[in-house]
Amino acid sequence: MSEDNQRGRVRLARKGPVAHIRFDRPAAHNAFTWEMWEELDTVLADVSADPDLRAVTLRGLGGKAFVAGSDISQFREFKGGQDGIAYEAKMNGYFQRLLAVPVPTVAVIDGWAAGGGLNIAACCDIRVASRKAKFGSPIARTIGNCVSMQTYARVLGGFGEARAKRMMLLAEFIEAEEAYSCGFLARLAEPETIDAVADEVVTRLLENAPITLRVSKAAMGRILSRDIDPADDLISLTYGSEDFKRGVEAFVNKTKPEWQGR
Repeated sequence: MSEDNQRGRVRLARKGPVAHIRFDRPAAHNAFTWEMWEELDTVLADVSADPDLRAVTLRGLGGKAFVAGSDISQFREFKGGQDGIAYEAKMNGYFQRLLAVPVPTVAVIDGWAAGGGLNIAACCDIRVASRKAKFGSPIARTIGNCVSMQTYARVLGGFGEARAKRMMLLAEFIEAEEAYSCGFLARLAEPETIDAVADEVVTRLLENAPITLRVSKAAMGRILSRDIDPADDLISLTYGSEDFKRGVEAFVNKTKPEWQGR
């Protein structure tokens, strides 16, 4: 396996006024490494500075996953709660960069959108998914960490309280049909037609008034933005726990964690 395949890449292709961002680590279901998060940040900064840009699409390669979260082995480097606070703050910076892209962003989801992948999709303006897509953040079952308060807010806003609690407390995945019925998805497609459906959405965006789209997106972003308690105490409690260390080791070693509640 080449070095690129092992560590993954975030690739950018431009087609007229549309930027296509592709997550390329299919052997690991496009799980993000630290390098991939940094590449995404750089790519988003570049496209945001382009005055001729009209739309951005984001998609995972391989047909099995959009993004299956972050590479869990990276969490073995964490020593305590402050590492978790710093990590979530850094992640919020990446997500804010995506939210700040001035033109409409379209997530094209074919397969798993888990953890960080769910968060990337939630930050996009329009979401198109195939019927085999699944959405979730099963951290209560896998490694025993938490997410930032901003991420919790986006999951609540996108899925509603009842579904968000199923995802976060029961560690359930939401199927594509249900995600469409609750409004998280703008379009639902068969796997073989998802490209055509995504193209139709982008074509509609390109037909609309670009200044209106930019202003409407920015206006709704300002309305939705609000001060959220960063809850560093909760994040530190989670990432500083022995359970978190157990969860990471169990995940990496493909065993079931034995939670102790401390």
